[in-house]
Amino acid sequence: MYHKLYKVVNCELVGKYTIRVKFDDGTEQVIDFEPVLYGEMWGPLRDLALFRQVTIDPIARTLTWPNGADFDPETLRNWPEYQDELAARAKQW
Repeated sequence: MYHKLYKVVNCELVGKYTIRVKFDDGTEQVIDFEPVLYGEMWGPLRDLALFRQVTIDPIARTLTWPNGADFDPETLRNWPEYQDELAARAKQW
């Protein structure tokens, strides 16, 4: 299975838990992260002060937060394909 390597080139907070993410291939996704913010890693991001501290990791070129939470750039790029499965899994954590 082929896993394309995408890079996040820009991000912008556009809602409570929503970020517009732009990629090196010129595409973008507007992602509402609230449905996946559960568990040890992503649950703390429900704290809006922490969520708003999102940055782009200079090496991995993906979204990252001070608590170590991040997402694979390919997952972000193809969010509509993953969002339901991620939300279902996250609620089990």
